[in-house]
Amino acid sequence: MTLCIGLMSGTSMDGVDGVLAEFEADGAPRVRRDAHAAMPPALAAELMALNRPGGADELHRGALAANALARLQAEVVAALLEGAGVDAAAVAAVGSHGQTVRHRPGEFDGTGFTSQLNNPALLAELTGIDVVADFRSRDVAAGGQGAPLVPAFHQAVFGGVAGRAVLNLGGIANLTLLGEPLRGFDCGPASALMDHWCRLHTGRAYDEDGRWAASGRVDPALLARLLADPFFAKAPPKSTGRDLFNPDWLAVALAFSPAPPTPVDVQATLLELTARGVVDALRAHAPQTRELLVCGGGAFNGALMARLAALWPGLRVASTAEAGLPPQQVEATAFAWLAWRFLQRLPGNHPDVTGAAGPRILGALYPA
Repeated sequence: MTLCIGLMSGTSMDGVDGVLAEFEADGAPRVRRDAHAAMPPALAAELMALNRPGGADELHRGALAANALARLQAEVVAALLEGAGVDAAAVAAVGSHGQTVRHRPGEFDGTGFTSQLNNPALLAELTGIDVVADFRSRDVAAGGQGAPLVPAFHQAVFGGVAGRAVLNLGGIANLTLLGEPLRGFDCGPASALMDHWCRLHTGRAYDEDGRWAASGRVDPALLARLLADPFFAKAPPKSTGRDLFNPDWLAVALAFSPAPPTPVDVQATLLELTARGVVDALRAHAPQTRELLVCGGGAFNGALMARLAALWPGLRVASTAEAGLPPQQVEATAFAWLAWRFLQRLPGNHPDVTGAAGPRILGALYPA
């Protein structure tokens, strides 16, 4: 049995999720403990700003933000160890994803890049545990998208049920189509735009349970303009992030509205955009789907979950908790699993998902 910690701070930038998981020889995980640390508002604002080009002294600011993130990650590690009554020496590795601030695979020079702000050396120093980080870049170097990386994990944990797909609703929505061949891809925005709009017009960090969106009406013309973005029609493998789906992207679509919709109607339209992006992708690429397991923060958005089910009558939409892993634990557990795979020198990517030239061992080791 091997203990690993997984840490994830996703596109939603609400905080760092962590799990302490034990792995048997076959790689099957069992979560012993989970923990969450909210992102301090100043750090979240800085990370959000660093997602957009053109800021002053980005190298300096990015380095300091990475240091702050490492300290927040170390707090999560300490909480996991204390809560589980486990000594740091018993943990084989921490899998640290870092915070994506640019994701442009395959562009510019044919290879492109993916960039996660992180300081795994500092995290190893603060925790006294080996850290495995930089999971995405090897897949990109091999011609892949570097994302999503979780479908291989989804297959290991949730596979074996005919007609099942897995949906992660974080800042971006990504789908895993279980089976042979395994497939997975980003299918559009999720909380990244909804949270932005909610903060802008209500002052709240997010739209709890989707209640604000549910009180509005979808604007058909705005929805059509948003869905006309070429990303939605692009064939997999594909991945995206705030490089595309950001406030500027939304502002351009709103600028073409002859009579701008009310803020609440925009929120309703953004929720519909997320749901349509998912269901349209399922119909196009996995029409045999009968069950959709949902993880990530969006699994707690009742209005969004209901809309996914309504758009496809007969589709069972449920939380991953029903399959044994609560939605807030899934991505962090995936990065604990990727750290375990690295320690075993086993590939962590899946070429059918990312488009890489072949299986690759993902990550780089920072010894304690």
